[in-house]
Amino acid sequence: MQERAKVTRRSLLEAAARLFAEQGYAATSVNDISARSGRTSGAVYFHYAGKEGIAVAVVQDRFATWSQLAARYADEAVPPVERLVGLSYDIAYALAEDPVTRAGARLWAERATINAPLPDPFALWTAATTRLLAQARLVGHLNAQVRPARTARTLVPAFFGFCVLTEALEGTAAVTDRLTDWWQLTLPSLRPQPEARPPAGASANSPS
Repeated sequence: MQERAKVTRRSLLEAAARLFAEQGYAATSVNDISARSGRTSGAVYFHYAGKEGIAVAVVQDRFATWSQLAARYADEAVPPVERLVGLSYDIAYALAEDPVTRAGARLWAERATINAPLPDPFALWTAATTRLLAQARLVGHLNAQVRPARTARTLVPAFFGFCVLTEALEGTAAVTDRLTDWWQLTLPSLRPQPEARPPAGASANSPS
């Protein structure tokens, strides 16, 4: 019975996620979720206490929980900034291609219309980014002027807004290529700056 209940819950969640991603929260009804999942509307109310409950569950399922994804980048043999860049590509791919993640992002954007508090995914994203930047600083891979926590609070919303706007303007297929462009602009400001060299022919000890 427990396994059957788990299958039903998952079926309802995935059906709801696809509908939320396609048409938004307000335009999706419990009957729509029931029809898409092949379950009864009573099952929605039993397992999720209605549309608000299943919306919260969709956000929590992928969009607000990145522990498994982030764990893939715990390998200290890989430089921290490289891990941060790799993580960004996985998140961008999920935002573009994974229905549950896409639904979570859309529900977050429409949270004012949902009569239930949604979990904030950005605190976790920001903490993970801060941690990787701090590690980069410890090994000398970060510009001395860059402060990990302040930079993370800028990078995370900039990245998320970039992905959302790129998809809106150019479609999901463009997100990966544009993300490469974004990092080419962003990475030089994070990396250590080379020491300034005196002009050719000048003595290092000559008076200024």
